[in-house]
Amino acid sequence: MHRIGIIGGSGLYEIEGIKDVERVEVETPFGRPSDAFTLGKLVGREVVFLPRHGSGHTLSPSALPFRANIYGMKKLGVEQIIAVSAVGSMKEEIRPLDIVIPDQFFDRTKGRQETFFGEGIVAHVSFADPVCSAIGEALYRATKELKVRVHKGGTYICMEGPQFSTRAESLVYRQLGVSVIGMTNLQEAKLAREAEICYATLALATDYDCWHVGEEEVTAQMVIDNLKKNVETAKKIIKVAIPELPKVRQCKCATALENAIVTRPDVIPAKKKKELELIIGKYLPVGKG
Repeated sequence: MHRIGIIGGSGLYEIEGIKDVERVEVETPFGRPSDAFTLGKLVGREVVFLPRHGSGHTLSPSALPFRANIYGMKKLGVEQIIAVSAVGSMKEEIRPLDIVIPDQFFDRTKGRQETFFGEGIVAHVSFADPVCSAIGEALYRATKELKVRVHKGGTYICMEGPQFSTRAESLVYRQLGVSVIGMTNLQEAKLAREAEICYATLALATDYDCWHVGEEEVTAQMVIDNLKKNVETAKKIIKVAIPELPKVRQCKCATALENAIVTRPDVIPAKKKKELELIIGKYLPVGKG
């Protein structure tokens, strides 16, 4: 079944309007996901919703079970993911409460679990263009239809958390020319690509980080206050965008693993091959090699 995944970031713990709701706990080889998944129908399409930080916001960015979350989405038949994320703006023109649809990522995290591979099997997927353009375009059209102030394209720099940036870090990131800063989406995008799931970010600008002269220092309360406003906008965008997502994928995301597994099949440990059957099965059946 072709389902659309929605990952809710800070402030987005549920989406009203999902019909035929079913809550599902999913077991994965990579531990427990952040929370139970909510399955149902939204504007006529099958969806799977997951609050990234747990429904009570109990998980910090650096502690998120990224692999379990994306594996769980795959197991539930998800082929496309819209990831909602609170971000800081790194550009004057991206104002708090603006929406950004980034098309690039830059990594500033440290030692996070961001691949399903290893332990006897190696795969190198293409990640030059880490965002699915089909989802990005649908999100952009939805924002324009709703007359929301939006910025199409740009780079999301993913930093370690849970602390916000120092002023020195923020100024250096500005020099890199990035658009927004967040703490979560890069690992999701990498794992989604390995799992051949389309992925795009709907970034909600809540503040100017701490680089902006004359602005208050970033605080959790500032982020939360702006999030409450942004989250309602995000829900509207998602509901408009979902019917526009292609039901038959023609993007490269759908075949990202083709020719990416470089390990000789006969030397891959049987345990690892079984563990990754859901992801590699169509290229490397468990009973072969």
